[in-house]
Amino acid sequence: HRRSMPVDERDLRAALPQGELSGLVRCTSYSPGEAHRESWASDSSDSVISSGSDSDSNVYKVILLGEHGVGKTSLARIFGGVEDCADAEEAGNTYDRSIIVDGEEASLVVFDIWEQDDSQWLQNHCMKMGDAYIIVYSVTDKVSFEKASELRIQLRRARQTEDIPIILVGNKSDLVRSREVSVDEGRACAVVFDCKFIETSAALHHNVKDLFEGIVRQIRLRKDSKEDNARRMANTKRRESIGKKAKRFLGKIVAKNNKKMAFKAKSKSCHDLSVL
Repeated sequence: HRRSMPVDERDLRAALPQGELSGLVRCTSYSPGEAHRESWASDSSDSVISSGSDSDSNVYKVILLGEHGVGKTSLARIFGGVEDCADAEEAGNTYDRSIIVDGEEASLVVFDIWEQDDSQWLQNHCMKMGDAYIIVYSVTDKVSFEKASELRIQLRRARQTEDIPIILVGNKSDLVRSREVSVDEGRACAVVFDCKFIETSAALHHNVKDLFEGIVRQIRLRKDSKEDNARRMANTKRRESIGKKAKRFLGKIVAKNNKKMAFKAKSKSCHDLSVL
């Protein structure tokens, strides 16, 4: 079983002006004690410390974006398996682990550094360094939802010509009585900004595993061949019946000639993290 180990990201180090790294990323290494609880990726293998090299195309950099207090760090620590540790505060803010998705191993480096420094340079670099992005808002905070929309616009400007996987995440879904942003609003926002959508509860660990497995699938769908992705679909037995395929095909034809139907069809699929 692989345990998460925060690591130094040397491409970030190399890109920083001399002397500016100090205090920016506090993530050298982390060795969980005996009391550390097994995390959700129980079928993962031992963690590999990142060399910082981009030569390994199977190592994907995932950047967490969002307002303060929406739960970015909680999601990152659940992914890293360190949220219940007494030394969690010393664990760093970059988490490197491998997980098994659709029968194949994938290594993720998750960066929780968006709010670490007030430097505009760091935030600009975050917008350019990721292989995928997770934009988090709190369903109990309308302002954080609006900020998430602004971040999506910034990201689009920074990566205009690239098809970058982005998942919009409504966290704190367990706080039903305090909800200010509905599921429909989150889904509609994802459709408008052409990204995927999921609601999570870091407090209950709800959908956190699905989120990180989903980001791997979204990266693979863009980076890997159609044959490789078709094979994964077949291996995981997510095959559709002939009737469902026909219905989906006809739905696409109808949607092409009807903007309202097209929006509705896209809205239905934006929460499916296993398809583009």
